Amino acid sequence: MHRSHLRLCVAALATGLLLAGCSGDGGDGTAASGPPGSTPTGSRPAGASGDTRSGPPPSPSPSPSVTGLDFTPDPGRAPKTTSQGERLARAIAAKPANWGPGYVRRTLYESAPGFQPVLDTDCVWQLEPLPASVLASLTRYSELPAQDGKGPIRVSAVVTVHRTVKDADWEMAETLEEAMRCPDQQLRQGERLRDVASLGAGYGLGGNYSAEDSLTERGEYYSDELGGPLFYYWIQSRLAQVTVAVVGRGSEGRSEDEVSSAMRQGIVQMLTRAETELEAPQ
Repeated sequence: MHRSHLRLCVAALATGLLLAGCSGDGGDGTAASGPPGSTPTGSRPAGASGDTRSGPPPSPSPSPSVTGLDFTPDPGRAPKTTSQGERLARAIAAKPANWGPGYVRRTLYESAPGFQPVLDTDCVWQLEPLPASVLASLTRYSELPAQDGKGPIRVSAVVTVHRTVKDADWEMAETLEEAMRCPDQQLRQGERLRDVASLGAGYGLGGNYSAEDSLTERGEYYSDELGGPLFYYWIQSRLAQVTVAVVGRGSEGRSEDEVSSAMRQGIVQMLTRAETELEAPQ
């Protein structure tokens, strides 16, 4: 992340402002194959793009773009194969230490390769093979364990590597549409979202000064295990052909600020890594 953007993030953290890419009120529905099981859980997809819609066909190779973000991707560093996409996703996805002190791996730490969750016509998340427009998708699940009478804070880091920038753009648009189509969503068995709403912001709009495109999603999370309604928040940003997202949810005794603090750290570090991996030499 360039120094100017880092300063914006630091200022946001100090003042409590929620800048896209620097902030996020946590929640946990995740993407890429919901937390603990083989089906999506408390989560929003790691980019449900290209899944069920009929979008534009993937172009042969990603093309560079220069934005007010002061970020220019290097075509030579853009992943073009599944193995390259998987390597990039692993390099970017947040690990437990990136969320803050005390965070550990969840029992299911990483989603299965080659799959991502898709929101079906009944507003139920299902795992399906990656579409041709996606090279790789990875979700990592971490948590701050329950302690001192407080429940756990569960967080997820999602990275989706698309073949082209257009494919990644299409995912962002689809994610916005999903909230309108399905304000109530069934995650895995015993987990669901209610009153989901999303808001998008291109660079320079809505406080977004850290990504080429960004969106947020908020709703109420209900769990047979943890109860509800619980605090749920999702932030997703795009740089070139890559989308990164952080998801988190609270539980009994956890404040929104505790969750959002972890979200801020997670999204900033993931965007920083994405720039480092994709940016053209200065």
